[in-house]
Amino acid sequence: MFRNIMVHIPSERPVRPVIDVAVALTLARRAHLDAVAIGYESMGAVGMMVGGVGAAVAAMVGAEQERAMERANAAISVFEVEAKLAEIPYGTRALAAIPAEAGETISALARLYDLSVVLQPESSFSSYDNAIPQEILFNSGGPMLMVPYIHKGPIDTQHVGIAWDGSRLAARAVRDAMPFLTAAKAVTVIAVNRQDAGEVSSDQLVRHLARRGIRARVQRLTADRGIVHGSILSIAAESNIGLLVMGGFGHSRLQERILGGVTRGIFDSMTVPVLMSH
Repeated sequence: MFRNIMVHIPSERPVRPVIDVAVALTLARRAHLDAVAIGYESMGAVGMMVGGVGAAVAAMVGAEQERAMERANAAISVFEVEAKLAEIPYGTRALAAIPAEAGETISALARLYDLSVVLQPESSFSSYDNAIPQEILFNSGGPMLMVPYIHKGPIDTQHVGIAWDGSRLAARAVRDAMPFLTAAKAVTVIAVNRQDAGEVSSDQLVRHLARRGIRARVQRLTADRGIVHGSILSIAAESNIGLLVMGGFGHSRLQERILGGVTRGIFDSMTVPVLMSH
């Protein structure tokens, strides 16, 4: 059960989508929510700290750290208003960090939680916040709920879609999503480019879900490799799926960045919240 949730509050991007989702989810699950925001110190200040000496350099570095903390605290203050209005149990943590260390820091924090809520990266907007979701996905060891940056309000988990390819990552995502699956009114298993035979077929998944009281149907489709993610999102839109469940990054981050892939495509063009596991 998702009883201990963490949300990353961006310090350089809009915060409303993740706050609305995280607060509503915490309220519905009677959970505890901790919000973490990171203010980023400029790389110029880091260079001065490494190569410079004297009181003037120390003062400039200190001033940069203070500005970073102010940005983090500003993001947290927006969250606190909504958390208090919702009367949920919550905690906050504002940090200042250089970009190279921010991902490692928040990923380590996320290892203690049942679920991490993050905002979808926005490629058209340059921000260190964009790198946080990938870091949490790879290094937290737990599920990550990524909210589209165009999203408004809480998430609708009445109809959940599962992007199923029979892989270890997909299986992990299904297990991690069980609190959502057991409460959903409808579940659709999306099988893309699969012959659907063997022990990990989509039909077998449906049978195993049925043993947990989860009624699911299978929707199969064929798509070229480069548009698989688009086909999955099209089904989600046509079927009014409010939450998508899938494994994240079957290849290395470098391969995904160079060659593309389903996960990268979802990161770039997702239209519904996605629960990912790696």
